[in-house]
Amino acid sequence: MQTMRILIVSDVHGVLSQVRRLKVQVPSTDLVLLAGDLTHFGPRDTAITVLEELSTVAPVLYVPGNCDYPDYSDLTGERYRSVHRRAVKVEEYWVVGFGGSPHTPFLTPNEYSEEEIEEGLRESLSTVPREEVENLILLTHAPPRGTDLDLTVSGTHAGSLAVRRIVEEYQPLLHVCGHIHEGRGVVRLGRTQVVNPGPLRRGFYALAEVRGGEVSLRLEKLP
Repeated sequence: MQTMRILIVSDVHGVLSQVRRLKVQVPSTDLVLLAGDLTHFGPRDTAITVLEELSTVAPVLYVPGNCDYPDYSDLTGERYRSVHRRAVKVEEYWVVGFGGSPHTPFLTPNEYSEEEIEEGLRESLSTVPREEVENLILLTHAPPRGTDLDLTVSGTHAGSLAVRRIVEEYQPLLHVCGHIHEGRGVVRLGRTQVVNPGPLRRGFYALAEVRGGEVSLRLEKLP
């Protein structure tokens, strides 16, 4: 079974200089997973530029973040596409995604209720053949509630209960998330390895290798 090498990024917040630095830093990669906040409240052209720049590294699958606008959920180019509310097959793996975040005190543009998040993920998961669910990769902006990955500096867990329920029920091989900048790290929930790579705007990213049922992860930082 072939190894898939994945570049994992999140929370770009429109800092294109970091995207361009990353492009010359990363090793050979088969896929880029981008977990949202391409921009810092726009503009749309910046989101497209982020996707186009990253797509020169490898094909990009992305979800928007809460600091992106809802209509950024369906940007499509020759080598990039959204998986918000979708399931997309890549080699033998299925990538299922949902962007935005649960409601925040900051009234950001792309927020959802927990019910909407869970319903959207379940609808997408229902399109994955039952015998192939074991090869699942989950891509969300929001981390699962109640781990180190969603712990804010104030000590509050700000992740999604719906995402946590989906991870515990479906046990994907890999769950990529972002949103909480200080929540950079890797945790395991049952079979699932969950990674918040930290914000690319500060030079943080991660690398994964997936082969069969095994995932190896490395947290990285631009020099």
